[in-house]
Amino acid sequence: MNLANFTLTSFEQMLGTFDHMLAKAESDPRGVALISEKLSDDMYPLATQVRFTTHQVVNTLNRLTGSTLPTQDSDHATITAARAHLAETRDLIKNARPEAFVADDTPVSFDLPNGMAFEMTAAEYVRDWSLPQFYFHLMAAYSILRKAGIPLGKADYVGYMARHAKRPA
Repeated sequence: MNLANFTLTSFEQMLGTFDHMLAKAESDPRGVALISEKLSDDMYPLATQVRFTTHQVVNTLNRLTGSTLPTQDSDHATITAARAHLAETRDLIKNARPEAFVADDTPVSFDLPNGMAFEMTAAEYVRDWSLPQFYFHLMAAYSILRKAGIPLGKADYVGYMARHAKRPA
């Protein structure tokens, strides 16, 4: 498996999971209030977790394919809008060309708004930055929804694994 296929598949599967989780939240009677839920006062709300999760996908595509795809700059006001944004991000993944990805050892440099700067190879970037950040924000969203009482469990988080399940003998 090459870096592009590994990265794109990981993003696609987990954004499908994220959409499934938000679909469960969307049907909750609290509606719009859920998008503002937080785990704690010093953490970002669900809406920002959606935005930061999708930023990792777009930033990875931009840094590893030379694209100039825009990131979402503001939080969504509703779960419906957040789900639509996830669908748009999944379309970016489906339309990404693996052959456009740089080689694993290509240097990747980036700066954060707080002034920190990083330089690593493309493979290190995916392994050490992109995927960990992606999963962090996805799990923060999962945790927010669980704390809010949305009925989510491990089967919801790894639902894509059902296609690999074997029937008991």
